[in-house]
Amino acid sequence: MHEQILRNLHNKIYAPVYLLMGEEPYYIDQISDFIQNNVLDENQRVFDLTIMYGKETDISAVINAAKKFPMMSPYQVIIVKEAQLIKELDKLQFYLSNVSKSTILVVCYKYGTVDGRKKWVAEIKKSGVLFESKKLRDYEMIPWISKYAKSKNLLIDDKAMIMLNDFLGTDLSRVANEIDKLCITMPAGSNKITPELIENNIGISKDFNVFELQDALIRKDVLKANRIINYFADNKKANPIPMVLAQLFSFFSNLMIFHYLPQKTADVAAAEFKIHPFIARNYLVAAKSFNAWKTMNIITYIRETDARSKGVDNVSSDDGDLLKELIFKILH
Repeated sequence: MHEQILRNLHNKIYAPVYLLMGEEPYYIDQISDFIQNNVLDENQRVFDLTIMYGKETDISAVINAAKKFPMMSPYQVIIVKEAQLIKELDKLQFYLSNVSKSTILVVCYKYGTVDGRKKWVAEIKKSGVLFESKKLRDYEMIPWISKYAKSKNLLIDDKAMIMLNDFLGTDLSRVANEIDKLCITMPAGSNKITPELIENNIGISKDFNVFELQDALIRKDVLKANRIINYFADNKKANPIPMVLAQLFSFFSNLMIFHYLPQKTADVAAAEFKIHPFIARNYLVAAKSFNAWKTMNIITYIRETDARSKGVDNVSSDDGDLLKELIFKILH
């Protein structure tokens, strides 16, 4: 949907009003920034671009501004940021019943949605553009990273994608910003994002991260697992125990499901868990290292460690000690 909106904007197909709402601010910013920077030229923006902020304005001021006529261009552009802070937004209905054809009104309603059954929202659906920007789920992030890198004419290593995903989560703005920064720091003549490039420029260790720990566990590489867990114990802020436990719990919970799939292949695992095929191959290796019974025990160990990290039946062990104990139980 956002791609179609941007295509229309590129082609100078404008709607009189845009309501951009939702939990994911990245797409809202993309659309509103494009309108702000491209509908009017630099000279026109001086006279016919108005930026309003929800915490500093009210709905009457928005309506009055929208009813004005442009001074130096065919359109005036009004962008209302933080619209979720405006009281009585329903009163926008008074303007929407008779919109100005020379105004492009952009309402940015972040971190939530409005009731689609309201009259003023229904009016926008008729005469304008209503867009809901939804948060991506974890399994959607790696394809998104790959697509974003490709849009920048970049190649990206599978492991590099996983490192970005594990470290940055589903924050699209942050991921995009980090990839953009990598473009600037990339060696001359190169267009590939590698684990080494990420380690040197973002600070994510290519050797000491949750993905590498998981890999060491499923391959029963005791030495590597202990090196990583000791690094975690010495760098608790970079590798907080909730993040480590959440990743391990997710993997071993899926491994339990994998044990009972009719067909135990990487393709089946990728489809079942909605993950990248590169990650799915790990389940074949892990199933050989840990049978279903052991996997169930590991899930129990992780839950116990999580409870102890929150103070349940634990008065002295710190997070580092708890992780070391957990890794020993998993491997033995």
